[in-house]
Amino acid sequence: MEKAVNEFAKLPGIGVKTAMRLVLHLLRQDVQSVESFGEALITLKKEVKYCSVCHNISDTDVCGICSDMQRDRSVVCVVENIQDVMAIENTHQYRGVYHVLGGVISPMDGVGPSDLQIQSLVERVQNGGIQEIILALSPTMEGDTTNFYIYRKLEGCGIRISMIARGVAQNDELQYTDEVTLGRSIVNRIAFTGQI
Repeated sequence: MEKAVNEFAKLPGIGVKTAMRLVLHLLRQDVQSVESFGEALITLKKEVKYCSVCHNISDTDVCGICSDMQRDRSVVCVVENIQDVMAIENTHQYRGVYHVLGGVISPMDGVGPSDLQIQSLVERVQNGGIQEIILALSPTMEGDTTNFYIYRKLEGCGIRISMIARGVAQNDELQYTDEVTLGRSIVNRIAFTGQI
C-alpha cells in the first residue's frame, strides 16, 4: 500500500493525503476495474506519442490537426503546451495549425531555449509555406521572454509575426484587473466603431 501511495504522490498536484485517498478508493474497487484502470495507463504510455510536425499528442506519427487538409498550414499558432491547443480548439475560431513548445523559457526553473521545441519551429518556417506565426503564450514574464526570443529567431524570415490580443476580459471590473493587463489594454486600445 505504501508503494502505491508513493507512486500516486509523484503525480503533479497530488500530495500524500490525496494519494492515500486514491489508493483506498482503488482498494474498494473490484479487481476487474483496477486492472482496466492499469491497462488504460499502460496503453496510454505505449500508444500515445508526439506529432513529428507540431509536437501535439497523437496516436499516429502526424496528428489529426496537421494531417487535416482543411486546415490553413500557412498560419501556425505557437503555444506552450497541449492544454493550450485544446483550449483554442474548443473556441472553434481558429483553422490554422499549431506548434507546441513544451514550456516557456524560465531560467529560475532551469528551462532554456534548447529545452523547448523552438529550433523545430525555426526549421518549419525555413522550409517555407508559412506566412504567419501567432504567438499564443501566457502573458507572464516567462511567456513574454519566450515570445521575444522566438521573435528574434524569426525576424528577417519574411513572415508576419503576431500575438494574441491582451487586455481586460469581458465582464471584468477594472478595479479588479491587474495593472499590467490594464496598462496593456490602454496602450493597445482599438477604435470604437459604435458596434458592440
